[in-house]
Amino acid sequence: MTFDYDLFVIGGGSGGVRAARVAAATGAKVGLAEEYRMGGTCVIRGCVPKKLMVFASGYSEMFDDARAYGWDVQEGPFDWSKFSAKLNTELDRLEGIYRKLLDGSGVEIIDARAKVKDPHTVTLSTGKDVTAKHILIATGGRPVIPEMPGAELGITSNEIFLLDEMPKSILIVGGGYIASEFAGILNGLGVQVTQFYRGAQILRGFDDEARGLVAEGMRAKGVDLHLGTNIVEMRAATAEDLAGVHKSVPMEGGKPATLPQKSAGHGIWVKATNGTEKVYDQVMFATGRAPNTEDMGLEEAGVEVGRRGEIVVDEYSQTRVPSIYAIGDVTNRVQLTPVAIREGMAFVETVFKGNPTAVDHELIPSAVFTQPELGTVGLTEEEAREKEPIEVYCTSFKPMNHSFAGREDRVLMKLVVSKETRTVLGCHIVADHAGEMIQLAGIAVKMGATKEDFDRTVAVHPTMAEELVTMKEPVRSA
Repeated sequence: MTFDYDLFVIGGGSGGVRAARVAAATGAKVGLAEEYRMGGTCVIRGCVPKKLMVFASGYSEMFDDARAYGWDVQEGPFDWSKFSAKLNTELDRLEGIYRKLLDGSGVEIIDARAKVKDPHTVTLSTGKDVTAKHILIATGGRPVIPEMPGAELGITSNEIFLLDEMPKSILIVGGGYIASEFAGILNGLGVQVTQFYRGAQILRGFDDEARGLVAEGMRAKGVDLHLGTNIVEMRAATAEDLAGVHKSVPMEGGKPATLPQKSAGHGIWVKATNGTEKVYDQVMFATGRAPNTEDMGLEEAGVEVGRRGEIVVDEYSQTRVPSIYAIGDVTNRVQLTPVAIREGMAFVETVFKGNPTAVDHELIPSAVFTQPELGTVGLTEEEAREKEPIEVYCTSFKPMNHSFAGREDRVLMKLVVSKETRTVLGCHIVADHAGEMIQLAGIAVKMGATKEDFDRTVAVHPTMAEELVTMKEPVRSA
């Protein structure tokens, strides 16, 4: 049978684009369909704009630091419109690069929505059907808004970049990395931030000691964090609400909850499980993400879809339909852009280079761009303790730059070590630039370095990271 393409990719995010380009380099005829903007979640509405907002928000503390170090500087208000315009220009530039890379690789770009019709056919929103020997689905995921009355008044991480102006106050609902990152970002930009999380501690799944320090640091910087708390109901604020007829309770850090100044007809009234009734300019839901598999024709084509909407694949990213593969967030394996890219490259090795390659999802370094920042690789102390006897090497201290400036911020350096093999099973860092540090520590952990390998490494002084190689005695064993 003759096909229109050797490979047709559905989705123009980082994973899909990389797979398309690398496959085309083998001589394959490749087409790629994207219904929105090239670059996907990471480039357009995720990692890149979020990190630029992290940078912007960090300057709020630098003015005080600069004065402490002898500089005569005066801070002014943050100009969202100026930042937003430059942000959009940068995203346009990056999208253009993605398109040029695809075009230069010989990939045919189709600006349309695509869905699977059968194992070798894709239907485009233009009304045209195209055929392909192989189909790769890389449609990513999307934020989910909970089902509750008034939820339609809220926004998600998708819309936060599109606001015409910064709100004076915002309620962020959720305790994962997206919720916690944006709590820090918006707080740093001068927004009055309240965060509700129904669990006992934010950043579930990360090391308990590390996430506890992150939460403590967020509160110290002004985030009104309420744990064990959720929304009971929410609705558009009435004139009575705006006049101040509401109940409030102190935030957990002891500061009183206050009603922002507002004009009639604006705002969202929220009643919480902790008894608070308050009006916010915005409510942002960061309560989970779902794979983009709706109305894709997958099950009709024989592709298995899991209970969370994810495409079920094997270790080679192949679905139960031999000609159809899936990579990235749509498979709900590890939702990280570099992982999607690795999966895309492994797919090409397997299908177009005759070299079956499974993706290694073990010991993946990652960073959470909260304030303070968290970097992690390997097992948490809690996970390791369940598997084998361990020793924990840990130190928390006030770093030189913060101490001199009079800030109370503390950092954490932690190694989780196997008693039997002395292998470093996990490394966890809470500090400025923790993401940069964990990338390098991740190499050692991935190579199977032992605690003694760390000890043999000469410290770089004076740095925060030197503590990773100078901790000689365990603080506890389990």
